[in-house]
Amino acid sequence: RAKEIKTKLGTLLQKPDSTIDFIIPYPEKPEKLPKAQKPSPEEALQWRDSLEKLLQNPYGLASFRSFLRSEFSEENVEFWVACDDYKKTKSPLKMAEKAKKIYEEFIQTEAPQEVNIDHFTKAVTMKNLVEPSPTSFDMAQKRIFALMEKDSLPRFVRSEFYQELIK
Repeated sequence: RAKEIKTKLGTLLQKPDSTIDFIIPYPEKPEKLPKAQKPSPEEALQWRDSLEKLLQNPYGLASFRSFLRSEFSEENVEFWVACDDYKKTKSPLKMAEKAKKIYEEFIQTEAPQEVNIDHFTKAVTMKNLVEPSPTSFDMAQKRIFALMEKDSLPRFVRSEFYQELIK
């Protein structure tokens, strides 16, 4: 019995392909944000009232992503960005590939970055994926946007990083 436990512990302590980093994450340094794109305090102030403006600004999006990553809750913004990219896809073949990837990464039960959507929204999204179209993820994307607007944005606005931007 003791030998069995020792073997299991030895296996866990090995570091295969950095998978241990997922179990014991190292504190991440904030993303390096491009200096040239830093918004004016006035522009950054607008983000307080508009998640849409925040997400449309490359510096704002990178800042928001970095903030959510520090809270271990970046799946919502990653899903939103993936859906936004998906909508711009023209080729039906590429669209089907991206739809499958988004579903597997964010929607399916036990997905690596599963987003928190209700059963009805998940069912509608799955039904939409039978024939992928630019609007396949609209309902889920709107739900996640509302969740970020109500929950993540207020926390971001209270963060030290944001407070420095508006000075």
